[in-house]
Amino acid sequence: MDFKDYYSTLGVAKTATEKDIKQTYRKLARKHHPDVNPGNKAAETRFKEITEAYEVLSDAAKRKKYDELGANWRMYEQAGAGEHAPFGGGPDRGFRTMTEDEMREMFGDADPFSDFFHTFFGGATGGAEPGRRGRPPRGRSARQGRDIEQDIELGLEDAYHGTRHRLSIKHAGHTRTVDVRIPAGVGDGSRVRVAGEGEHGTGGGVAGSLYLRIRLARHPRFEPRGKDLHTLVPIPLTTAVLGGEVEVTTLGARSLRLKIPPTTQNAQVFRLKGHGMPAVGKPDAHGDLYATVDVQLPRQVTPEQKKHFEALRQLETVS
Repeated sequence: MDFKDYYSTLGVAKTATEKDIKQTYRKLARKHHPDVNPGNKAAETRFKEITEAYEVLSDAAKRKKYDELGANWRMYEQAGAGEHAPFGGGPDRGFRTMTEDEMREMFGDADPFSDFFHTFFGGATGGAEPGRRGRPPRGRSARQGRDIEQDIELGLEDAYHGTRHRLSIKHAGHTRTVDVRIPAGVGDGSRVRVAGEGEHGTGGGVAGSLYLRIRLARHPRFEPRGKDLHTLVPIPLTTAVLGGEVEVTTLGARSLRLKIPPTTQNAQVFRLKGHGMPAVGKPDAHGDLYATVDVQLPRQVTPEQKKHFEALRQLETVS
């Protein structure tokens, strides 16, 4: 069993204050949270590591024990571990980082903490700490249930703002309703994990996960391309020739004024920075909105307009 350097995991000094540890954990948790990184196993593993480190370093009693262990780890390791631990291995009933329901929602019934943690902070007898999801007893043939996937269609506005989607899931002939939170910024083909809603495990094994594969419905005005959005902006012929301003309404329902320079050509593209899709888990980070000019030619002309167009044609001939 390898020693876990919790200070290195969080990226803090051993002299870090409780406030420093809390701020660092929150920053890392927002970055690596499973809801922010649906289907990303590396991010899920990293989230488990920083949560375990925070579970220990944020609690004064656990941190003191851990610091004592750090100084004696090599001696302890050479002694053979197990019964010769430098401090008791009974359950510590202090600070909890997350509730059981929160842990189950993210990781299903799987235990997110390492053997190192359980040996020194959760008991070394093989039993689970109260309130935690334990491993199946040794000798029992446990098999985790298989993950399953399901497509869901999502409107572009819902993908932009985030939403809750209600699902009916069948398990062993029984149907249950589950409300799933879809984070803002998901794209076409993204997967959202619903822990514990896959196939049931056997022999006491945990259930698999349900992965919702996002399919974005076609939008009448906006086309997503990654985090960027593309839209057509109709402008009158006179505005294209003489210049002016046109109104552009974003997917987020903001009204912008787009400046059109004189002699703007049809299909010219203008970039509106920061008005595309949000990044998952980063509400202040957006892609861009690209507005393609669609010059509108008149379908009918009045006699007065015809006279001016003919005069314009004469000017073009002379030039």
